[in-house]
This record gives sequence, structure tokens and C-alpha cells, in this order.
Amino acid sequence: MRVRDAVLAELLQKRGQYLSGEELAASLSVSRNAVWKAIGQLRSEGYSIEAVTNRGYRLTGGDVLSREGIRRYLQTPEVDVHVYSSTGSTNTLLKVWAEDGCSEGTTAVAEEQTAGRGRRGRNFYSPRGTGLYLSILLRPQSSAEAALAITTAAAVAAAEAIESLSGEEAQIKWVNDIYLRGKKVCGILTEASLDVESGSLRYAIVGIGINVLRPAGGFPDELQDIAGAIFDDCSLPDLRCRLTAALLDRFFARYRDLGSDECFEAYRRRCLVLGRRVTILSDGIAIGEGTALELERDYSLRIRCDDGTEQLLNSGEVSVLP
Repeated sequence: MRVRDAVLAELLQKRGQYLSGEELAASLSVSRNAVWKAIGQLRSEGYSIEAVTNRGYRLTGGDVLSREGIRRYLQTPEVDVHVYSSTGSTNTLLKVWAEDGCSEGTTAVAEEQTAGRGRRGRNFYSPRGTGLYLSILLRPQSSAEAALAITTAAAVAAAEAIESLSGEEAQIKWVNDIYLRGKKVCGILTEASLDVESGSLRYAIVGIGINVLRPAGGFPDELQDIAGAIFDDCSLPDLRCRLTAALLDRFFARYRDLGSDECFEAYRRRCLVLGRRVTILSDGIAIGEGTALELERDYSLRIRCDDGTEQLLNSGEVSVLP
């Protein structure tokens, strides 16, 4: 373990307490100078660390994502978390790892994405310090059809994790966007590699992006009417680490019981489009309007079109009309 990681683990374990440089050096079998350098690195990353003469260092705040901070709250041992200050796209990163043979449960988390991606090639706004951007590598022993079940399980898990920290009810816009107070706070992108001969999945990658806090200066103009954040300010210590752990714990609980009736019902009761008028979109182009009637057991959306016919959507997307 790097000195920086070891020092952070000690400060997290004894949050609020003073630890002298001498204590830390002895505990970690390193020099006091190495401890001092590690403290400086942590401060540069955004951690608020107080230093008092003759008392030592203590962690006083700082909502910074870290492996140690996440593992402090995580209850799922098979998850192997890697945290990055910045990356192009966590999904792209995990694709490389998947091809290199990384195991199921490997998870990449980033403070910032410089090339975040949403569905259908859209950009996903991923500013530093206010969001949670992660991707999970899975190796399900199942057919390609399981990809939809994985996505819906991720949507339920994300909604449950957001609810657990916010105390508010989250809703799911078919298929995979999470809404809070009428604004989108989370998007999910599942990508998979298929074994052509067997028709089974080689691996699947679930990418999840959450707007945890409102960015300084707000969202870009094109997102002002669409995007929202879970919180206006950081009201909990380790807020994003707690949310990451809550999301991963809930996702893997759902993943172990993939396709269950309970997961379907949890999705259905949060489905915000049911009973509402919607526009049917194909590749971003409106192709019709109607009323969303029901969610089928395979998560297809049944719509009564304005011409009186019924249509069953198992792909594409819808937007809710005012």
C-alpha cells in the first residue's frame, strides 16, 4: 500500500482525532518526512486535514472519493474498487481491463470524466468534485438478453441508494434514467461483448453517472431544464463514498437475484411514465405519441398510440409530455 493510501486509511479510521506524525510514521513503518509528504498530497487532492503543533493531524472534512473511503462503508467483499482523479470514460477503461481478463466485480470510479458517454453516443456531463461516475465489470453466465435485466437492476439499485441518503423518492424513466424532484440525476449505460458462436455474454459493463451535488455555476445551458442534483450542498461526511458503497451493495444484491419478481415490482412502482402521455423516439427522432399503459414482465413498455393501436417497445426511448 502506498504511504498516501495508508495515511488516509489511518485518518479515516480515526476521523476527528489527532494523530501525530510520529504515531503515523511508527504505525506505518515509514519516515515522518514520508508522512508529511502524504499529508501534502492528500490536501492537494481536496482533503481537509488540520495540523496542530504537539497534537498532530486530523481529518476534518472533504468530500473526496477514495478507495479507502468507499471500502469503509462497503459490505460487498467481491467488489474490487479502483479510484481515479480523472479519466476519459470509466466504461472505456473497463473495456480494456475486461479484455485483459479482469474479474467480475472490478469497479472503476472517477472524480471526473473528460469523455463521459451516455446512450446513443451522447456526451455525459461529468464535472470534477460534484458527481459520481463509475463502471462495474460483470461476467454473467447468460445470454445477451440478460443485458436489459442488468440495466434495470442497476436502475433499481441506483434509485434505492439515492433514496437511502436523500430520504426522497426517486423515479425511473424507462429504461434507465433516474429522476428526483422532476429532474434527471442519474444515467446508466450498459455495454456488452457477445460471443457470436454461443450467443452468450463474454462480459457486460454497467456505467452509472450520478449528479450528487450541483456544480459550481450550475449546469450548462443545454442541461438547465433537464438535469438536477441530489443535494444542494455536502451535508454528510464522505457523502460520495457513502453513496458509492450504497449503490454497489444494492446492485450486487440485485445482480445475485437477476430477473426476480421483487426487482421487477421495485422498478415498476418507480416507473414515472406509466399512465402518462409520451413521445416515442427512435435515434432521437420523434416517431409518434401515445399513453404509456403498462410495463411488461420483460420490461417492454406497452403504449396506446394516438391512432388507437397499441405498440410494445423493447428498445428506443420515450420522453414525457407536459
